[in-house]
Amino acid sequence: MAKKTKQAAGTPAIVALTAAGVPFSTHAYEHDPAHPSYGEEAAEALGISPAQIFKTLVADVDGVLTVAVVPVSGSLDLKALAAAVGGKRAVMADPAAAERTTGYVLGGISPLGQRKRLRTVLDASASAHATICVSAGRRGLEVELSPADLAALTGAVPAPIARS
Repeated sequence: MAKKTKQAAGTPAIVALTAAGVPFSTHAYEHDPAHPSYGEEAAEALGISPAQIFKTLVADVDGVLTVAVVPVSGSLDLKALAAAVGGKRAVMADPAAAERTTGYVLGGISPLGQRKRLRTVLDASASAHATICVSAGRRGLEVELSPADLAALTGAVPAPIARS
């Protein structure tokens, strides 16, 4: 595992985890704005398998913004996401709407501590890991916690929504 830090900037995600008393650790790295993929950049910089680092994507499912948390080693299956929440059609959300609703910038959207709590689906592959990493609320900062704690704090539904 990468070097762990005890303190991190008080992002809403970190504040939410602290308030909930959930065990977690943070991993900071120098974000390169030229890197083509935030998730792959995190995996490379931290030396953590891309299957254990999860990206937070915001989709529009039948007019309702929905968070999908999938491993950076795969991609989001929009049809599977729609099915997981009982919807018919899913498309990626407008980036400005995703930022405005979550309170985070793209590349730093965390499933935790969002401005407006959105329904969340966590890819079923997360349960294969004791811990996973998700954005801590800013580019260059990841938070590591158990998938069960992430699901409990976000109300996430587990479902196979990623494809390789």
